[in-house]
Amino acid sequence: MSNKIIKKKFSIAVDGQSATGKSTGSKFISNYFGFKYLSSGKLYRYCAYRLIKEKLVCNKKNISKISKKITLKRLKGEKLYSKRVTELSSKIAKKKLVRDALRKFQVEFIKKSNLVICEGRDIGTKIDPNADLKLFFKCSYETKARRRLREFRSLDNKITLKEVKKALKNRDRDDITRKISPLIKAKNAVLVDTTNLTIKQMERKLVKLVRDKMKKKYGSI
Repeated sequence: MSNKIIKKKFSIAVDGQSATGKSTGSKFISNYFGFKYLSSGKLYRYCAYRLIKEKLVCNKKNISKISKKITLKRLKGEKLYSKRVTELSSKIAKKKLVRDALRKFQVEFIKKSNLVICEGRDIGTKIDPNADLKLFFKCSYETKARRRLREFRSLDNKITLKEVKKALKNRDRDDITRKISPLIKAKNAVLVDTTNLTIKQMERKLVKLVRDKMKKKYGSI
């Protein structure tokens, strides 16, 4: 990619169902095209981690204080993926006061970046509604359950495919029906169905989508 294009502005918003490949796809685009990458899920994990570590209650004052200390460096590390952090982050992500506090960081991150891809809820509808390209990932439950089973087996070799599929269905149902920031496909988002795609096929599809949009905006890349 030329330096001329790097100096231009181009943003990608990614959302979708759980276990559909949206994180893998987002990271690939980031690495392939040199985009700055942000997963909003890490923001909620960081808040949950700080609440647990400092033994704080989840209120407006504490969340505001925590959100002001967020940096990309602090969003890295295994500490954000402990069981307690995972459980709490899922709960606080449904709270309006938390989402409002973290929205500012996301909006500023996008504003300050030339080439940027953000993945997570509300990105294409509220955080970056004018994104140059919006992607919405989906996948059949059978396929994503098999993919996720391989990950879970390293933690629990007794877990079954039926249990994983049920958990994924419950997760998507909760995401779609929750009052605060439900899972919604932006009207102008491109649907990326990964049900029958290998990783390589998905990568080729994403490269084409990004290139086509960038060419449409700038003429060439």
